[in-house]
Amino acid sequence: MAAGAGQRHGVSGWRQSSLSLVFGALLVLSLVGQAVSGLAGWNADARSAGLAEVSMLDYVTSSAFCVDLAENWQSEYLQFTLYILGTIWLVQRGSSESKKPGDEGRESDERQLVGRFAREDSPRWARAGGWRTALYSHSLATTMAVVFLLSWGAQAVAGRVADNEERMRDLLEPLDLAAYLGSADFWNRTLQNWQSELLAIGTMAVFAIYLRERGSPESKPVGMPHHKTTADD
Repeated sequence: MAAGAGQRHGVSGWRQSSLSLVFGALLVLSLVGQAVSGLAGWNADARSAGLAEVSMLDYVTSSAFCVDLAENWQSEYLQFTLYILGTIWLVQRGSSESKKPGDEGRESDERQLVGRFAREDSPRWARAGGWRTALYSHSLATTMAVVFLLSWGAQAVAGRVADNEERMRDLLEPLDLAAYLGSADFWNRTLQNWQSELLAIGTMAVFAIYLRERGSPESKPVGMPHHKTTADD
């Protein structure tokens, strides 16, 4: 009986965290795939140039691998940061990705369940009041922004090293960090990722007005009219 109960509890626990677990596993698989394919391409170029091949450890610790990783991560966290902050004040009527027009803003303490309106099971800092509640009230966007800035910084450092390796092969003077931050290579890497994230946010907001995916929280109910943003709109 106890074993059966434990097994059922384990299944329930997995299901309750299945979204993060599945996407975590997909992330690991994609990183492995990126490393394997990137190493193959690197060594193919090395053989063509008559250079020595590198090991997997050498490749995943190289500036070439790190800059590709960092530039993708920084753009994703920029997307999260802009979307979290933008949807406080900006609305798109009929989109499940938006609040209802007229609900713009930070919302009342009562609706946000903070201070005297907090529940017994509310997070401790939501009930604490003062600077702790204020800090916790912005913790999501703050964390996303910090990760974005750290990733962008990592992209700048690793990108400079990778760019200077190419410059040295071409017998050009290496760039210091300040010069690299103003270079075409840095901004080309940055902006091509930013535009893809901004495109994704904009199209998702508009597509969600007219298109549906039954059962997904990212979609309105299939039968909800296009012009309605929420069920009580």
